[in-house]
Amino acid sequence: MQSAASEKTTFICIDALDECMAEYRVKVLDSLNEVLQGSPGTRMFVTGRPHIRTEVRKRLPGKVTTIRITPRRDDIISYLHSRLGEDTTPDAMDSSLKADILRKIPKDVSGR
Repeated sequence: MQSAASEKTTFICIDALDECMAEYRVKVLDSLNEVLQGSPGTRMFVTGRPHIRTEVRKRLPGKVTTIRITPRRDDIISYLHSRLGEDTTPDAMDSSLKADILRKIPKDVSGR
C-alpha cells in the first residue's frame, strides 16, 4: 500500500473497523499510520463505532477528525418500508407483525 500511495493522491476507505479483532486492529492502525507518514497525499475514511475512537486517535496521532453520524428515525422507517416491500414471502407476515417491526426496530436502532 505504501508504494502505491506514495506517488499520487490516494484515498483509502475502511468500513467497520470496530468489527476487526482488537489484536489485528492495532496492526491495521499502525500500518495505516506508516502509510500516512510516508505518503502525505493519502487521505483515509474510516468508519467504526464510538468505542474505538480513543484507540484510533492513539494510533493515528494528530491525523484524526471525528464526525458522529446517527440515523434519523424517519430514515430507518423508510428503509424498513422499502425492505418489507421487497419481501418474497408476503403471506408469511401479517399486519400485526409488520407494525411490530416498524415500531420496535427504529426504537432499538436509535441508541446504537
